[in-house]
Amino acid sequence: MSDEFSRQIIGSDNISQSDSSIRSLKDIIEQDSGDKFQGSQDQQDSGLVEKLPFPFLAIVGQVEMKYSLLLALINPAIGGVLLVGPRGTGKTTAIRGLVDLVPEIPRSLCYYGCLPEDIETGGIDAVCPNCARKFAMGEPLAALDKIRLVELPLNARIEDVVGVVDDNITGHDRLRLHRGILAHADHNLLLVDEVNLLADEVVDSILDAAAYGSYTVRRGATSATFRSRFVLIGTMNPEEGRLRPQIMDRFGLRIVVKGLIETNQRLEAYKRVQAYLANPRQVMLKYSDETKIAQTEVQMARDILPNVKIPENVTNLALDLIHQLNIDSLRAEVTLFEAARAFAALDGRLEVNNEDLHIIAPMALRMRRSTFIEKYLTEQALEEEEIRKTVNHTLV
Repeated sequence: MSDEFSRQIIGSDNISQSDSSIRSLKDIIEQDSGDKFQGSQDQQDSGLVEKLPFPFLAIVGQVEMKYSLLLALINPAIGGVLLVGPRGTGKTTAIRGLVDLVPEIPRSLCYYGCLPEDIETGGIDAVCPNCARKFAMGEPLAALDKIRLVELPLNARIEDVVGVVDDNITGHDRLRLHRGILAHADHNLLLVDEVNLLADEVVDSILDAAAYGSYTVRRGATSATFRSRFVLIGTMNPEEGRLRPQIMDRFGLRIVVKGLIETNQRLEAYKRVQAYLANPRQVMLKYSDETKIAQTEVQMARDILPNVKIPENVTNLALDLIHQLNIDSLRAEVTLFEAARAFAALDGRLEVNNEDLHIIAPMALRMRRSTFIEKYLTEQALEEEEIRKTVNHTLV
């Protein structure tokens, strides 16, 4: 790994705003992590409620966290991101800041979520009658729309998550089911804050939807199946409780988010927060140019991702790494390979190299070993050896 590349990752140097060498989103992340921010003038209260998230690129440091979220945007096959760390380290702030960087995707114009790709894979019978008619007449079934961030509240009930029966029907009206949060998350980002504190039934619903890309709701004689293909992004504070292994296994990248160590970074973070509280629009305007560049690069990375390849020598290195770490889950390979492809695409390359593995491996492979499983398998191996010896001795 080159010294320049290492410097970009660990964030040891500041880059001036006027530096003309900035060419990629990686440079922009590092630049905005180190810039000195000037104060903002107070903004007059308009009396209107506005959603103005703290700019993603204004977050100081936390380069690994920012890379992981960008990679999840580029390649949903990674399997999502889990941010683990104490309160006040910017986990949720970074996730909500992604709304300014999200790419556009084909969004279904149908209530049932029919898309042209459904017809390509399953024929005309794979879509609803209305969409079949529109397809025959040459009318579009989808339109470009930005990926959305759907948040799952901590106090969400199972009815909110999967759907609920419409209570406003009268007389002989047919019973209808309203879509839940998981259905609204289809082709979007699903943010689960404090995922380790969710009710078990809610966790089970998320697991099912994440595994199959859809889920079925039954209420009496009425049932409906909803698509639910989402990128799962979760946060948790370990001191508030552990996360069930089943849901942990659904997260591809696992990021340990620690507090900023350097005092100058902490001071800079404070200044940016104060400037944002005083005038959110001015802070967002300061990062508007970089945000547009970042959004364009994320979209370009998604476009070239299908053409990104992993050479055999890099594949063998990755497999050897997983073998040496004694990781059992095959999701380790899936996450490592797909994240490495996304990272190469983010850098504008069509081939993964060894440096990509240096950056991606810690994010993709941490928290995949279980001391309980290791102990269990060791004890089981001793029993198997005893059984084998007894069988060989007795059944001569």
